[in-house]
Amino acid sequence: MTRYSNTREYRTIWISDIHLGTRGCKAEFLLDFLRCNDAETVYLVGDIVDGWQLRKSWYWPQTHNDVVQKLLRKVRHGTRMIYVPGNHDEWLRDYAGLWFGGVEMLDEAVHVTADGRRLLIIHGDSFDMIVKHARWLAMLGDSAYTLALWVNNHFNRVRRVLGYEYWSLSAFLKLKVKNAVQYIGSFADALADEARRRDLDGVVCGHIHHAEIRDLGGVLYCNDGDWVESCTALVEHFDGRLEILEWTECRSLEHIEMTPELPGLVGADL
Repeated sequence: MTRYSNTREYRTIWISDIHLGTRGCKAEFLLDFLRCNDAETVYLVGDIVDGWQLRKSWYWPQTHNDVVQKLLRKVRHGTRMIYVPGNHDEWLRDYAGLWFGGVEMLDEAVHVTADGRRLLIIHGDSFDMIVKHARWLAMLGDSAYTLALWVNNHFNRVRRVLGYEYWSLSAFLKLKVKNAVQYIGSFADALADEARRRDLDGVVCGHIHHAEIRDLGGVLYCNDGDWVESCTALVEHFDGRLEILEWTECRSLEHIEMTPELPGLVGADL
């Protein structure tokens, strides 16, 4: 596998909820992450392309095309890449079991870590009762969420002018709403129960745009977050240890504490 002198290497990287095709997508942050990090295996855990928004209005700037090209370039250099579609790119589920440009399409997968833990890889929308049973309500919520991201983008433009770093206003507000916190907890419990039912050690998912690593009754719950709010990824080190990278924090720490070649690391690990 081709490696670059300025990249940090991992055994596995999980990213999801990029939402290419929307104005909320932080493609520039993701391109920076992909330039600075590499792995033997990369999982794309759903909602990579946002078909819901693209059907409403076409938006596809050059940076979004650059993300696709960067991912395919990693495949050409030897990275194994597995795409597990989500609800916003659900049409790709019809192609499960096929390969496109060296990318393997699967409904779900089981990943075995270096220390032997078996993890279910799934987007998670099938465990979201709103998406599953009230699609119209999910669509309405998606429109409201898009508005919140628009406000978030303009809020951060002002912060940049004033010399401040990126900060997700939308993520902050979401975690201040009691019902949203309860929803995140019930979603995590449902995914952990599914992994337990299958006699697996844990689960890696996306969907709810909230990155975390938690032990839920002996089952490891991992959510890799998103690239519209928090700009997060889940990584596996070569000893099997799992860690969340918050990329906006990593890059800020790099400028303060690190050499330019080595991005900082933050977040929980297990």
